[in-house]
Amino acid sequence: MPLSAPSVELTLADEHDAAGRHHEAIDALARGTSAGNLACMRQLGKRLLAGDRAPLLAAEGARFILDAANGGDPEAAARIAALTALGLYLKPDLREALRWLTVAAERGWQPARGQLHALAGVTDSSGSAPGEDWSRVAAGIELSPWQTSPPGRQLSADPPIQALDSFVSPPVCDWLIARARGRLTRALVYDPVNQQDFASRTRTNSVANFGLGDVELLDVLLQARMSFACRIPMNHMEAPAVLNYQPGEEATDHYDFVDPKTADYAAEMARNGQRILTFLVYLNDDYEGGETQFPRLGISHKGRRGGALFFVNVLRDMQPDLRMLHAGRSPAGGEKWIVSQFMRNRPMLTPMPPRTAYGKA
Repeated sequence: MPLSAPSVELTLADEHDAAGRHHEAIDALARGTSAGNLACMRQLGKRLLAGDRAPLLAAEGARFILDAANGGDPEAAARIAALTALGLYLKPDLREALRWLTVAAERGWQPARGQLHALAGVTDSSGSAPGEDWSRVAAGIELSPWQTSPPGRQLSADPPIQALDSFVSPPVCDWLIARARGRLTRALVYDPVNQQDFASRTRTNSVANFGLGDVELLDVLLQARMSFACRIPMNHMEAPAVLNYQPGEEATDHYDFVDPKTADYAAEMARNGQRILTFLVYLNDDYEGGETQFPRLGISHKGRRGGALFFVNVLRDMQPDLRMLHAGRSPAGGEKWIVSQFMRNRPMLTPMPPRTAYGKA
């Protein structure tokens, strides 16, 4: 099945967005949706789902995406795969999520094909093989390992820091890097006083962020494995990010907890709670230097490809743990790739009652 055809309204929405006219862009997508254009329907759904330059109407957004997926849109099928795995606005079911990802692959959605290859352990996860039997590939994928975790190695008992070997496979690492490479932007630092992000000399690396409208099934499976490793529910997790460090780029000494000294601390605690744990997955190791360092603890860790590290940012009473100062040091040669996942002490995503029935692909 070919990818959903663009429409005049979709093009018009892009032009409005480029000019900062986001309300007009949403109106254009709504007109395209009313006319039955699947690409408009999917894009409108994604924006409402995440409140991306649009009102936050998540349940309505999920319904638009599901309608587009049922209508034959390839990317919408991939989005439904992720929402089904998360249990957001659809009944949670990993096997059903894998079926939707397979549907997206069969319709020609290359990211879905790459995920299926990576999950099946295929080294080349480009997803470009002609004539591939994607149902056969999916049938060989075992989902149960994503609901377990390898044992951890204790780098510190107090404060807790654990390393995990062989957390994800090399094909999964390759897919995560390839997906992030085209989305990298300069990493920014949040200014709580002016309530805006800015470029800082303390953080010079690049980042690819993946919000709810872009999350893939493989992201959700990775979060599930993290959840089993550190015993924090998945719905306490922020959106995942992939970090890239080129030689000379670094994240200098910093904390990951929300600082009580920030101007909007009380409001942030009310909205999202405290950031209690950081989970890192190392996607490559063919670089020099680039360690994760904890200077106050005398710990320096260079992760191996596919390995992971997690550490707790707060004390038992949820007060910041000042021992957890850490840094991402610069690679001296080669580039460094890491998945960064923050976790809060309260839910960030709240599952809603599922619809009565799935649409059929």
